[in-house]
This record gives sequence, C-alpha cells and structure tokens, in this order.
Amino acid sequence: MWVIFTHHIMVEPTDLSFSDTPLPRILATSLQHSMTVSPVVAVMGARQTGKSTLVKHGCSDRGAMYLTLDDLDILDEARSNPDDLVRRFPVVILDEVQRAPDLVLAVKRAVDERREPGRFVLTGSANLLLMKEVADTLAGRVVYLTLAPLSRREQLGFGEVGAWDLLFRQKPNEWLAALDNSEAPVEPWEDLAKRGGYPVPAYHLTSETDRDQWFASYVRTYLERDLANLSAVEHLANLRRLMHAAALRVGNLLNQTDLARDVGLAPTTAQRYLRLLEISYQLTLVPAYSVNRTKRLTKSPKIYWNDTGLALHLAGETKPRGAHLENLIASDLFAWRDTHVRRPEILYWRTTKGAEVDFVIEWEGELVGVEVKAARNVGNKDATHLKTFLAEYPEARGGLVLYGGDTSFRISERVYALPWWKMI
Repeated sequence: MWVIFTHHIMVEPTDLSFSDTPLPRILATSLQHSMTVSPVVAVMGARQTGKSTLVKHGCSDRGAMYLTLDDLDILDEARSNPDDLVRRFPVVILDEVQRAPDLVLAVKRAVDERREPGRFVLTGSANLLLMKEVADTLAGRVVYLTLAPLSRREQLGFGEVGAWDLLFRQKPNEWLAALDNSEAPVEPWEDLAKRGGYPVPAYHLTSETDRDQWFASYVRTYLERDLANLSAVEHLANLRRLMHAAALRVGNLLNQTDLARDVGLAPTTAQRYLRLLEISYQLTLVPAYSVNRTKRLTKSPKIYWNDTGLALHLAGETKPRGAHLENLIASDLFAWRDTHVRRPEILYWRTTKGAEVDFVIEWEGELVGVEVKAARNVGNKDATHLKTFLAEYPEARGGLVLYGGDTSFRISERVYALPWWKMI
C-alpha cells in the first residue's frame, strides 16, 4: 500500500515488524506506559543510540505510521505544511523532529483539538527543551524520555542500567551482599571504554579498525549535518579542535576560559559550541555539590562525554586512562538518572583544600558518595576523601569505592569497596 501526500510526495509505510529482536532497552517499559497516559511522547538522545528502533518496536501493535525528517520530501512538507502532516494519521512517529521546529507547534495544535493518549511519538537528536528555535515545549501534553547509549547491562541483554537504586533502598552494611549476586560478568573495563555504547560499534562491530571507521563517519556526519541543522557553525575545524580538547579533559573541571584559549577561540564562541554539544547529547556537565543549590550553578562543573568510545576517538587516544573508567560510571549514572520521574542529581564534591569525591548522588533527600579507582587494589587511603565527605555530611547514607579489582570488602564505617563490574 502506498500513501499519497499532497505536493505529490509518495511515501511507502515503514514495516514496523522485525525479524530480529533488538536488545532489550531500559526505556521500553517507560515508553509503553507513557503512551497510555500522554498524547505525546518524545524520545530524545544522541543520533545512533537506537531511538528509531525503540519507538518502532514500541508502536508495532498500534498501527503507527513512521515518518522520518531525514527524508527530504517529508522534511519539506514538515516545514511547509506541518498541520496537514500531523493530522494525516491516527498514530504517527515523527523521527528527528528537531529538523523542523515548527512541527512541534503543529503537534500542539492537533493535540488541543483531539487529546488521545499515544497519538504522537517524537524522536530527536537534540534536546527540545534547550533549543531556542522550538517555540513551545508541549508543556502538559508530553512525556520526555532520554535514551542514552547502550549501558553495559543492555549490551549483555539484561535491559538494565547499574544497580544504583540499591544504594538508596538498602542499608550500607547490606550493599556488598546484595551486589555480590550481580549476574554481570567480569571484563576488562578498558574493553568497555573502547567500544562505548552506540549500538553499532558496541554490539555489532568487533574489530577496533571497524569501530574507528564508524566513529570517524559519525563525527563527520555530526559536524557536517546535525550541527548545521541546530546552529550556524562558522568554521567546522574550530569546533573539531574544541571537541578534541574537551575529549582530553574527561573527568576534569571545566574552565571555559582556559579551554577557549587552548583552542584559539573567543570565550563566547567556545561557550556556544559547548552548549551545542550538550543540546545534541554529546557531553554532560556535572555540577558541584553544595547544600546551597545556587552555589552549584556558580562553581566550575566537571566534563564527561556521554560515550567513552567516541571520547577516545576524538582525543586520538588508543589506550583508556583511569578517567575513562570514571566516565563509564558517569554514563551509567546518567542513564539511570533518566529512568526516574523524580530524577536523582549527579554531582561531584570538592573542597578548597583539594579533597574531592568523584560523584555525589542526591536522591529523595539522601546522599551517597562514589569514588572511582582504576587500580587493581585499593585500601584505606583511597577512601580518605570519602571519609572527609561523610564527616562533613553525617546525614549521608555512605560511600562506595568502585575499583578495577575483584573483591568486595568493607574499608571503614559506611565506606565499602566494590569491583566496578558488579555495579554496572
């Protein structure tokens, strides 16, 4: 069957049945539930994280029409006649909707005329909430979901992220016993860092050469097409230099003035480019923990890439560093955070005297500190900063040292050591 659009555009409906079952995704349940309560569900995330596959399978029993704005004919109609396009089908998936921001307003108008759960499923490779070109965020009409690259447990077929909930649901002295029963097998963290979480290089490709070619193509497409759709970038070479410098700073405090100087850009330009990388889900800035929430916004954030494989490629590094294990933990924390309606906050803690805890997780009024060490062995000295943090915030539940070894053990009161692979 062919569907004939106005303006002589013909589109063959996409077959939403698949012979190969995709990997279970942590957001699948949230997607199904959201479609029963909200007229619009928006699945956002970086390009190539699997958004299209997720929504196609999630809508396979609903008779949804799949339309992608990567198709130039569809894109033209979305820009020239968005109201007719969104009303043409009872249930429609609109893929890469950020390419035609006015389409969001057309969806809003259609929903206000006929409000039915699961009527529209939008996907986008840019955060619509941060895009100034999007005149409306569909407030009160939409559920936003964020699809991260594959977590380690999704790659293993578990359809999960790390067991971070457990740190808040069980007492600290129960953590190790519960996490020792993890089904996730041991593997070198360096291997996980190199393959990252984008489905193609992480799951389908096996050689480093093939992965490197994939990342090179991804960066070129991202620079030459996706960013051009989001904002005017005067010189792609400048942005590429900034991405390279930012990839080398994984896990470090971000000083935008220093970064701009190092790559030869005006501070305002560097700031705008960093904002683009955030909007397109390439990197995340982690704020500092402070009881005073206003101070969290004024202190320098730490910088992490949402995919370690891409970060290594951009930096030109072939051997992962300890900072990349920290980034792996950060990526899993981000994915876990985005599965919750009441989102946990992922922060870091640092004093003027140099004490630092890699991650402070704040959720439902409670705190947990997490340190990451790539070493095969850790001891009391590796928990020094965690103990300082717990002394300053005695109300915190406890602290966890995730490290590159194989044994779980208690370091001190409320501080425990756990192999990283038992958590994520």
